[in-house]
Amino acid sequence: MQKLVIASRESVLAMWQAKHIQSRLQQLYPEMEISILGMTTQGDQILDKTLSKIGGKGLFVKELEQALLDGRADLAVHSIKDVPMQLPEAFALTVITEREDPSDAFVSNQYQSLADMPAGAVVGTSSLRREAQVRARYPQLEVKPLRGNVQTRLRKLDEGQYDGILLATSGLKRLELEGRIRTTLVPQESLPAAGQGALGIETLANALEIQALLAPLNDAQTAACVTAERALARALNGSCQVPLAAYATEENGVLTLNGLVAHPDGSVVLTAQAQAPVAYADGLGRAVAKKLADDGAHTLIQAVLAQA
Repeated sequence: MQKLVIASRESVLAMWQAKHIQSRLQQLYPEMEISILGMTTQGDQILDKTLSKIGGKGLFVKELEQALLDGRADLAVHSIKDVPMQLPEAFALTVITEREDPSDAFVSNQYQSLADMPAGAVVGTSSLRREAQVRARYPQLEVKPLRGNVQTRLRKLDEGQYDGILLATSGLKRLELEGRIRTTLVPQESLPAAGQGALGIETLANALEIQALLAPLNDAQTAACVTAERALARALNGSCQVPLAAYATEENGVLTLNGLVAHPDGSVVLTAQAQAPVAYADGLGRAVAKKLADDGAHTLIQAVLAQA
């Protein structure tokens, strides 16, 4: 192959991610012409509603998948947490790259941490997962929706629309905005979303030549962790409409997976944990999902969806 085209959303962060993959591929294949096809997705256009109300994660992916089908692009780069748990049959998540910091970050011009905020202070987040965990831990705070790209969200904070906001640490670091972070939240305080901090490369399922070219970018440790996290979310039909968290770590060939399902108002929070060898990542995800289900996760999810 002489040429590769990378499909990407056009937000500053998405383009950083695409350029990062472009430069890594260029190092591997200096003779190859590698370009980026920037696209605006539905998720980028509808900014006045929360993701859970407009159809969830797939909104950031569909147009990129169409470009793959049409042959306009060979691969698409995504934040893994934006990729739906079930991919259509024609596509494959070929590569999962080494993970950046998976934590959530607290950003504020007035307060050092969520714990420092007075009753009634307003916290902005676009994520029901973050919202539920904040409400459970800090019921005195007011949580309001916050959409838009990273720069837009920071501007809304700086304009005084919020007293503090929660963002993915990885996005702020990639955009060299870590100076805005007051504190990063430990997993016990805010368990991350499945795949948070990792990038995924999607191709057509039958594009074997392209998959072989991309293989060196795969990070085995991150891939095992993300496989377990996504298996958990998939088993519980995880979507943007339900506060669901899944976070795995690896040590000496053993994965530890923590899972969480909650009501958006923080009134119910279910958690579970299990360990398994790396080779059983998928099974580990299903096992922790079953623990959560045995504790009432399905009933909780149905109740949340009925109210959505």
